[in-house]
Amino acid sequence: MIAQVKGKLVLRAADHVVVDCSGVGYQLFVSSKTLQQAPATGHEMTLLSQLIVRDDGMSLYGFSSQAERDLFGKLNSVSGIGPRMALVALSGSSVAELRRAIAAGDAKRFQAVPGIGRKTAERIIVELREKVSDELSGEIAETGVADGTDARLLAREGLVTLGYELAEAERMLDAIGAGIEIGEPEEMIAAALRGAARAA
Repeated sequence: MIAQVKGKLVLRAADHVVVDCSGVGYQLFVSSKTLQQAPATGHEMTLLSQLIVRDDGMSLYGFSSQAERDLFGKLNSVSGIGPRMALVALSGSSVAELRRAIAAGDAKRFQAVPGIGRKTAERIIVELREKVSDELSGEIAETGVADGTDARLLAREGLVTLGYELAEAERMLDAIGAGIEIGEPEEMIAAALRGAARAA
């Protein structure tokens, strides 16, 4: 597998770039988010990549971050979501926003993506929600917060990990209401995300 491409950017197009690596030009399909971070042509750039092999040929996809590549892989694993559709989803929202939508069960976020209907959007939530929640739990554990810290603090750290600003995370937890200090951090995060989705 081609895991990374580094070289001179020689072409920028609406949905792909071409990177010259020692005289070999690699075409990589990219999201608009990754394209926005690409330098001007003639400058060096590095992209993480994933090679997709199908009966009708091979395609190389490029990503500006490991988080984007990971989410691309998850979306591409869902029935009805091919690699091109996964890129379209990644182009419309940030990785953090899409992860929040999955964790909150916000299928409407994906219905807004051209080509994704209600059933497919719901399938994304069903198939990926547990995976995203497990990742979130692991990221909370890796923050190094000392044992005995209350659940609210852990939940706040989790919301920040998902891309929310600290003050916004506090407001979301305040909105849950009484009894916020009781329960598992993951449950509090889920409740906060559901509240944010209803308020949107």
